[in-house]
Amino acid sequence: MRKYIIMVFVLVATALSAQTRQQWRDSLEVLNAKIGRDPNNLDLHLLKAEANINLEQWDYALAEYGKILHVDEKNLAALYFRAFVHIQQHHLDLARVDYETFLRLQPQHFEARLGLAHVLQKMGRKSDTTDELNRLVQMFPDSADAYAARAAFETEQKLYDIALYDWDEAIRRKPLNEGFVVSKADILITLNRMDEAHRELNAAIKRGIPRYALKEWLDKCQKK
Repeated sequence: MRKYIIMVFVLVATALSAQTRQQWRDSLEVLNAKIGRDPNNLDLHLLKAEANINLEQWDYALAEYGKILHVDEKNLAALYFRAFVHIQQHHLDLARVDYETFLRLQPQHFEARLGLAHVLQKMGRKSDTTDELNRLVQMFPDSADAYAARAAFETEQKLYDIALYDWDEAIRRKPLNEGFVVSKADILITLNRMDEAHRELNAAIKRGIPRYALKEWLDKCQKK
């Protein structure tokens, strides 16, 4: 069963770069030389931390962000990406602190709010996760991704009726998003509402989603 989980949306900026690992190592060597000549340049430290992340050198990245935040405790980039590094190291409490600090400074930041919701979810704080996702939808009522994030969490909690509502809202805002459609169809199939699932899939095909992309779910509707 394919599910549209919260992590689809979280920390998009940290996706792997097109650079190869060797290119990142070369960049790191250049940056280390520049920092040696200009050790107080925070932009250089941010770039070095980015290289460390792409090389999965988590401790070095943490050290760089620590240096930056020691000088500039309100550096948003350092707070945001240090939270990401903390998640990689399973330091969920520390990630939460960094996201919350970031959001006190910039409360309207979508990805940071989504990141905080993801951390709360991983910590097993269901009520806090729900509150944060509700806040996300309230703050970004036109965002399909906000509704989808909440729907994904509700689906995981088997709150299927309210999840179906949120998938509908996400689909209404992004009608050609295949992931949203199959996530709603998954719930309908799980509930043995095959006719509804089939109608949902056919409607998506009429809107322009390729039939082959939905074939797995169309087949499931036929089998049960």
